[in-house]
Parts: sequence; structure tokens; C-alpha cells
Amino acid sequence: MKIVVIGSSNTDLIVRIPRIPKPGETILGGRFMTAAGGKGANQAIAASRAGGEVSFIACLGNDDLGDEALRGFESDGLDTSHIFRETSPPSGVALIFVGDDGENSIAVAGGANMSLTPEKIRKSRQVIEASDILVVQLEIPLDSVMEAAGTASARGIPVLLNPAPALELPNVLLAQLSFLTPNESEAELLTGIPVTNSESARKAAADLRERGVKTVIVTMGRRGAFVSSAEMEDMVPGFEVEAADTTAAGDVFNGALSVAVSERRPLPEAVRFACAAAALSVTKEGAQPSVPLRNEIESFLQAH
Repeated sequence: MKIVVIGSSNTDLIVRIPRIPKPGETILGGRFMTAAGGKGANQAIAASRAGGEVSFIACLGNDDLGDEALRGFESDGLDTSHIFRETSPPSGVALIFVGDDGENSIAVAGGANMSLTPEKIRKSRQVIEASDILVVQLEIPLDSVMEAAGTASARGIPVLLNPAPALELPNVLLAQLSFLTPNESEAELLTGIPVTNSESARKAAADLRERGVKTVIVTMGRRGAFVSSAEMEDMVPGFEVEAADTTAAGDVFNGALSVAVSERRPLPEAVRFACAAAALSVTKEGAQPSVPLRNEIESFLQAH
């Protein structure tokens, strides 16, 4: 099944520290590492390693970080023929603090990601229209997300939007979505309903479905995900694992979900597959370095 992912690519600069600093506070003793990241790239890699045939549409700077990112995509088997290069601005960078409890705090300099314009999306129209599912996020211009979603939905191609980083979204876009996958805070921003448990997730999901989304999946970390669709309204339980780094767990969930959905698995099974992939990812450090392979996901599911 052919999956098209449109989105961001960043280089992650990561500092491991005992805890996330408070405003104005400096914490010493951290360990530094770099890793490939960006929500779009993470989801494309996750979909590929979970068994998908993935084309990635993105924009990189014409710099060393962009060259390194491109080599990584090619080594993971992505179709990179629709990746654009920009002489200015530079490739995107994310600054990430990771505490000993696995929680993180992230700031992103989008750089070339914001040059992924609707015009570039139109240049990639052919590959979008040949896909089985389109996956997008919000680290690129919203106009480009809307251009891509409109192109896919007009052909009856399912659109999966991970609304991160959180933005208020127009109803015209929501009505084009087959799947919307907010976490608790993103669901609250979109609906005004604080999401703390399955009942509040149900209310938020119902609000979003009334605005046109076909299936809403509210991701809730280790608790799992609340699924609201025409076929079901229920929690799909998650997995208890020892977290080393939660960076990219949501991206891994979405990439794996796109594969399971494109394989036409029943929705509860598809979400459980995605939860397993996300659980595996938090046991390792880094964004793309933590993304599991399909055989690892299947072995994990068999053991649980």
C-alpha cells in the first residue's frame, strides 16, 4: 500500500538532564546528542519501518543538515523524489530537553519547512493522487496542509491529520479528514474541552466529529487511545513500558497507524498496532533512532 507523508524534517539537538528547567533556570550536567527528527520525517520513517511503501514530500535547506537528512531517508527506503531543497532558509532544527522521567520540552526553528508552499504541493499532485492514504501534520504552512488534504479528499483518498503543534483548524479542513489524531492537550485546544479521561475524550471527539471529521483518535500516552467513529466509541488500551524518552512517540503512533489503516485492518486492531509501536519507541532515546521495525512491533504484540 502506498503512503504519502507531507511534513517537516528537523535535526534534533538533545540534552539529557535530571528534569526540565523552569523559566530562568540553568541546569548543569546534561548529556548532549543529535538525532534526525521533525514530525513529518518521523512519521514517514515510522510508516516505512512498519511496512509501508512511503513517499515523503518535504523541504530541506541546501546545507549539511539537509544532506544528512536526505541520506537518512534514502537509507530507510523512502521515495525522496518530491523533496525540495532551498538555498535559504536553512534546514529545520529542534532543541529538546529530556528529563530523567522521559518527559520532554521542545522548541523548533522551522527554517526550510516553512518553504513547503501550496505551489510545491501542487507540483507533487501526481504522487498524492496515486496514494492509498495521505498523512500530514502542522509543522508546515497550514495553507499547504489544506492544499494537500483537498487534493487527496477530492480523489476519495483517506487523509490522516496529526494536529501537532496544536492550531485552531477551519471546519473546511476538518470535513476533509478521515482520521484526526490529537493528544489530550491538542484535543482541548481544538474543542475547548479539557481532556483528562475517556469520558472527556469522548466529548471532545464528538465535537470534532460534528465538525466533519470521520474518525477521531485521541492519543493518551500509556493509557492508550480513545477512538470515536461510526463503528465504535471506546478506549483501545495502551502498554506499560519503562520510558527512556517520549520524543516522537506520537509520530511513531501516526506512522504505524497509517500502515495498519492502509492494510485495511479493523480499526481497534489498527490502533492497537500503533499503540504498540509508540510504546516501543519510548524505550529508546531520540526521535528516528527510536522508531521500531515491523517485526519488533509484531513480536511485542505477540508477547502482550
